[in-house]
Amino acid sequence: MLEELYEKYDKLQKKYGDKSLHSIYFGGKKEHPKICFVFMNPTAGNIATTKDWDGPRYPWLGTKNIWKLFNQVDLIDKEIFDEIQAKKRKDWTKEFCEKVYKNIEEHDIFITNLAKCTQIDARPLKDDFYKAYLKLFMKEMSIVKPEKIVLFGNQVSSIVLGEKIKVSEVRKKKFEKDGFEFYSVFYPVGNGIFNIDKSIEDILYIKSK
Repeated sequence: MLEELYEKYDKLQKKYGDKSLHSIYFGGKKEHPKICFVFMNPTAGNIATTKDWDGPRYPWLGTKNIWKLFNQVDLIDKEIFDEIQAKKRKDWTKEFCEKVYKNIEEHDIFITNLAKCTQIDARPLKDDFYKAYLKLFMKEMSIVKPEKIVLFGNQVSSIVLGEKIKVSEVRKKKFEKDGFEFYSVFYPVGNGIFNIDKSIEDILYIKSK
């Protein structure tokens, strides 16, 4: 079961993450979603990373930018998106977090990070950090069994696929590995915000396949 991975991810947080923060897990449709979205690793921008948080530990809670992407590709209801954009970080209650991810589940998607080790900020991590999570990540995928898996960015794509990947050279290309169908897409937030239009275009293409 997926929940059995929590303890292992928390153990790795103590080794690879900031010891003052919680690790972040995953959320959305946990059985055969149409698309699984795989990001890099969580940061303290997620409200669920604080030690006093006792709610769900889903990705991107309390943030705004990533939901703009999901809104643009019609993977979150406009009503929910507008609520997210209107809320301040402190206004994200446990109930609202569940409401957001219930909607994500209804859109048949699953959201996770390759590495669950939360850092204070969006500092670059060495490949070894991500590689330490690869086996557990593939276990996660074997339980969830998504139809398609979207890998965001060169680093995540290269580590998961086991070969040097430049997203700009493999847009809309299908990779098959371990029985899964992968696509590499530009990272759409932070420094990657300048490529969000390309991310949107490619996700719409993947959705249509």
